[in-house]
Amino acid sequence: MIVNHLLALRGRSGYLIVDECDGTALMQEMITMGTTDIDLPRGGDFASEIARLETQFDIIRYMRRITQIFGFKTFLICSIPAVEVERLSATTVISNMPAELLNKYDSLSMLRFSTGVRRLRETTTPFQVMLEDWEREGGKPDSAADYIAMLRENGIFQANYFPVHDAEGGRGAVILMGPEAELPMTAAMELQMIAIHVYNRLAEIGSVWKNTNTVLSEREIQCLSWTAAGKTSSEIAGILGLSEHTVNHYLNHVTKKLDAVNRTQAVVKAMKKGYIS
Repeated sequence: MIVNHLLALRGRSGYLIVDECDGTALMQEMITMGTTDIDLPRGGDFASEIARLETQFDIIRYMRRITQIFGFKTFLICSIPAVEVERLSATTVISNMPAELLNKYDSLSMLRFSTGVRRLRETTTPFQVMLEDWEREGGKPDSAADYIAMLRENGIFQANYFPVHDAEGGRGAVILMGPEAELPMTAAMELQMIAIHVYNRLAEIGSVWKNTNTVLSEREIQCLSWTAAGKTSSEIAGILGLSEHTVNHYLNHVTKKLDAVNRTQAVVKAMKKGYIS
């Protein structure tokens, strides 16, 4: 019998992390079974299965199973960080990446040196990044060696990126990390389809929450309305009689409320939901 230890945490930014401890025997068994495992969704089966997932925790459990079946160690699903974003955790939706790895990544500001994120901003085609290739790239601070050592200790030598987008046009990625291995084309194609359905299901679940729980203040709506009209934070401050710092605070807060990656997307979502016109 295989026993998994599951620990769910909600971070300060609201994303969910699941840290799991699985035996080495489980990983070896899954790699040996490969993509012929009977539990692996095939054809159109995965679409209906994903559609039945009702919560983020349901999706986490599903992704844990997919991650193991394909021989990976961990997964992370995120929206693609805007250039001004400095912390990966700020755009992470769900992950079972060990918390210490994600915290170390953000504490060292590694997002600025991410080959994967840079390529996600440039392509919609799946790709992989090898740890040894990233390690050889220049421009990283000396402290990056500590993070790279942690990746090796956690058995992460390769990351496969699957770019996705939701119905509202928000771009994201499903990232699978683990040992160095060649991913067959058929497996990559299936994972891409799974990634698309999972990301859209997450968006649908999130939309339900936003429709029922999101309440914008009058000031937040005013700031969004003037942003939609093309005004800068400084100009909005003058119009509303506020400081520029306060305007930025309202805009940053409402962006998080709407689960948007930047102000532009926040304006689009606010318009679609009828908060502003």
